Amino acid sequence: MPDEKSKKRASRTRAQTSRHPAAVRTAGAAHVPGASVHASLASEIGLRIVRGDYPPGTILPNEAKWAQTFNVSRSAVREAIKMLMAKSLLASRPKIGSWVEPKERWNLLDRDVLAWYATAPDREAFLRTVQEFRHIIEPEASAFAAMRHSDEQMAEISLACREMGEALSLPERIRADTRFHLAILRASGNDLLVPLGVLIESALDHLFAFTTQQVGDQRQAQKLHEAIEKNIRLRRPAAARSAVHKLLANTDDGIGRSRR
Repeated sequence: MPDEKSKKRASRTRAQTSRHPAAVRTAGAAHVPGASVHASLASEIGLRIVRGDYPPGTILPNEAKWAQTFNVSRSAVREAIKMLMAKSLLASRPKIGSWVEPKERWNLLDRDVLAWYATAPDREAFLRTVQEFRHIIEPEASAFAAMRHSDEQMAEISLACREMGEALSLPERIRADTRFHLAILRASGNDLLVPLGVLIESALDHLFAFTTQQVGDQRQAQKLHEAIEKNIRLRRPAAARSAVHKLLANTDDGIGRSRR
């Protein structure tokens, strides 16, 4: 439940919005290609919440105000709020309205929430969190992949690795890089890792886009990926695990270099 300070802060926010409606409307929800109006609206509001425009406990504007701000129907606003409630970013109660839930309740494994987090101002802290997650998961997943992969799964890993080296643009390399790591999770043979990998796919895209620009020697990065591929292919679990640790250390260095 929001406290009295949050209610007063939200009241001031609504007052500022009403005094400058044109400025807010100009910064209206950007339409997400292929998405419905309410999904695009949910994306805009969700991004504002994650980046801190509306801190936890803040009471959000009501349906009428959102509809006016973004020039959409109240039904679209209602559906957008429902989407954000399903992601545990918001809670709602009659006569009070919707308020931002504490951060620890947010569904951080939701694909949309991860994407919003990755573009927020504090994205470096988020990327370090993603990197810690990789340290926990990927070395052992690679070791299991070395023991359990099928020929088809190995072909998928090898193809992604080769396409990384042959990529002619940064976006091509990032897509291949993400496919490489997700293919290893699938080859691990652990059913829980597969959906987890799909959920963090967006986060990996943002992480690789960030670190690829920070790592000066792309040839060295490619060699590190090729060492992982080789040891998985030759069914060397300990060597595969070690190769992943070396790659992650290289990525850690790239993230650290951005702060220097």
